Amino acid sequence: MHKLIEGYFTLLKVAGIICLVTMVVMVFGNVVLRYAFNESILVSEEVSRWAFVWLTFLGAVILLRERGHMNVDLALRVLPQWGERGCLILSQLLMLACSGLFLWGSWQQVQINLNVPSPVTGWSMGLFYGAGVFFGLSACLIHLYEIVRLAMGGELPRPAPDAELHQ
Repeated sequence: MHKLIEGYFTLLKVAGIICLVTMVVMVFGNVVLRYAFNESILVSEEVSRWAFVWLTFLGAVILLRERGHMNVDLALRVLPQWGERGCLILSQLLMLACSGLFLWGSWQQVQINLNVPSPVTGWSMGLFYGAGVFFGLSACLIHLYEIVRLAMGGELPRPAPDAELHQ
């Protein structure tokens, strides 16, 4: 199971790289074509915008799993271990609720826009809003995992020692 999860997140990282490369190629190629040949790639702006949105949500899921988002834990560190664990579980529950609302709203947007074509490519706008569904579902699963892990006595997340931060 661990290899499957690691493979999934590796796949997400590769998809993020593909989105980034797509953005660079489309935007740079369009700039070169405009200035050098007075031409342009019509779908360039739309495809790069879609790639940017998907890249953002892919990165958010990867960072959520790696606990890479910013946090302020000054007050948390002065609590006893049971208080710290309780606050972390509470924060995961609150983030689960927010991610669930995000998933629900994104799903509604997908349903509303499923048959709406995008202006240039004609692709379904449901695919665009699908990035939110992907994020919401992935985030909910990560939060549930973290809640169970913390409730079962898993290791508390600790900041990196100062020596690692200054390298």
